[in-house]
Amino acid sequence: MADRAGEVAAMKLGCCYYPEHWPEAIWAKDARRMREMGLSLVRIGEFAWSRIEPEPGHYDWDWLDRAIQTLHAAGLQVILGTPTATPPKWLVDQMPDMVAIDEQGRPRGFGSRRHYCFSHEGYRAECRRIVTALATRYGAHPAIAMWQTDNEYGCHDTVLSFSDAAASSFRGWLAARYGDIAVLNAAWGKVFWSMEYRSFAEVDPPHLTVTEANPAHWLDYRRFASDQVASFNREQVDIIRAHAPGVDITHNFMGFFTEFDHHAVGRDIDVATWDSYPLGFLEQFWFSAQEKQAYLRQGHPDIAAFHHDLYRGCSQGRWGVMEQQPGPVNWARFNPAPLPGMVALWTLEACAHGAELTSYFRWRQAPFAQEQMHAGLLRPDSTEAEAAPEVRQAAEVLAAIGAQQTAQAPVALVFSYAAAWVIGIQPQGHSFRYLELVFQWYSALRARGLDVDILSPDADLSGYRMVVVPSLPILPEGFADKLAALACPVLVGPRSGSKTDSFCIPEGLAPGALRDVIPLTVTRVESLRDGVNERAEGFAVTRWREDVASDLAPEWADAEGRGVVYAHANIRYCAVWPDAMLLGLLVERIAAEADVPLTHLPEGIRIRRSASHVFTFNYAAAPVFVPHLGETLAPASCHIAPL
Repeated sequence: MADRAGEVAAMKLGCCYYPEHWPEAIWAKDARRMREMGLSLVRIGEFAWSRIEPEPGHYDWDWLDRAIQTLHAAGLQVILGTPTATPPKWLVDQMPDMVAIDEQGRPRGFGSRRHYCFSHEGYRAECRRIVTALATRYGAHPAIAMWQTDNEYGCHDTVLSFSDAAASSFRGWLAARYGDIAVLNAAWGKVFWSMEYRSFAEVDPPHLTVTEANPAHWLDYRRFASDQVASFNREQVDIIRAHAPGVDITHNFMGFFTEFDHHAVGRDIDVATWDSYPLGFLEQFWFSAQEKQAYLRQGHPDIAAFHHDLYRGCSQGRWGVMEQQPGPVNWARFNPAPLPGMVALWTLEACAHGAELTSYFRWRQAPFAQEQMHAGLLRPDSTEAEAAPEVRQAAEVLAAIGAQQTAQAPVALVFSYAAAWVIGIQPQGHSFRYLELVFQWYSALRARGLDVDILSPDADLSGYRMVVVPSLPILPEGFADKLAALACPVLVGPRSGSKTDSFCIPEGLAPGALRDVIPLTVTRVESLRDGVNERAEGFAVTRWREDVASDLAPEWADAEGRGVVYAHANIRYCAVWPDAMLLGLLVERIAAEADVPLTHLPEGIRIRRSASHVFTFNYAAAPVFVPHLGETLAPASCHIAPL
């Protein structure tokens, strides 16, 4: 974690604590035990609005003052959250239209959390008021090391709201974007199906239509909703900066979540943090039955690393883990316990990727309410849970190795939230999932021992030895020129350049402006149902393929001679959803051209290099002999060596 002077320090450990959940008589003992366990940070307050303001305009600061002072007296620093993710019942009763409305027109009501619409100006004003009160009181408090805005923007499908407030704000957003309704009609192709508007006042959100709504309408609604999240966050950031100058601000993002542009939110905060639940994510997402069985208690070996690298790229390289899974969670379809050693491994892996902090969720398991089945570092009776000794172990290792700084990786992977929206709106094939495609490309790189920086399409790509773009349907202005200026090998994936900014097929067909750097034209696309495998030498074509017209001879083709990969100078275009074998061939080819050495890792083994150390992790459930170490690693263990 960077100190106030900007120097890098060893990664700090912390936990999420809710003093309002526990008798005040045990706060001091909890704080002492946290310090003894090796923790130095405590996140509090993000769900405490009803205790901070039990009645409208009546603040009860005494308990929070005492809680912060108790933690501070024990030598702990506080991450103070703004409580806007959980507005109290009296506020919802005052303005019942503040809640979000789902796509089916139903209110997202009080009784859990995140029951608000980002576009409701009355609620925004209340948020500004409570954040101002909080920041005024604690902005200069010596215990506060960091502020967290809200909690997990968009959790429980709450980015998109279809309320009257959202509809009104959307119309204003469109008027600012297009200026004239005729421009919007032309951009969206509203002449189709007689959908033309006479004014912006006629535009509704794109839901409750008889069949699918216009895809350009959907894309702009997603852009608008993302902008609402970013502006909501910015309002809180501006207030905190005014009252707590020089204190870091964070927000805790989620895993495999693309409903808003995290790069946009990341530009306004100092440290991007995320909530790491590798076992829950393995269970809930697309992973095969075989992967779910093999990594049941460890999580897929690239889940945590993928998000570490993604969020490091969202806020100028400063990032951390705000919630680290310490045991079984409560929200997945099935909730196994981590293999012994995994909590320590996940902690050290965050350190290897340059995290400033790792905070465990939570200190003590709650015996009541919705999350009572979610494990903590302590059980509800205050005895230590299985993760506690692993936290001590990790703390000892961190103290021994000191600060870990990241160096620029050899590979840049370009990640676009807008790409996820475009493909989600018009997938064309049921199994074409942008996140899965990107993750598979990332995993192929990691399985060969490569470190990866995940960057936005706007980022500077110079200085990298390899650049991969898994899919980028809408090319930002100048992106093709940026690729053309690179001397390193570049690999671009399917559907890139396939849409304009207004969700149309580009003039001259796909890949749009990329035709200037690789002379080919995509003339037809098709999606393939699950189980269809069109054979080629050493790999198979599955899910998606494109017919390509070009004077270039294909670098790889299928058994029928249809082109699969094309190359021109340093640019390659992959016209299919590549399976694991083809991805491996591509990584090996471009790594050889870039003179980047590969390390072929056994199943379950991953490595990560910091500026000073190389970390080797065993995600397998059994011991694995690791050739580059010349030794066998126990399951759920980490080997650390100086570079």
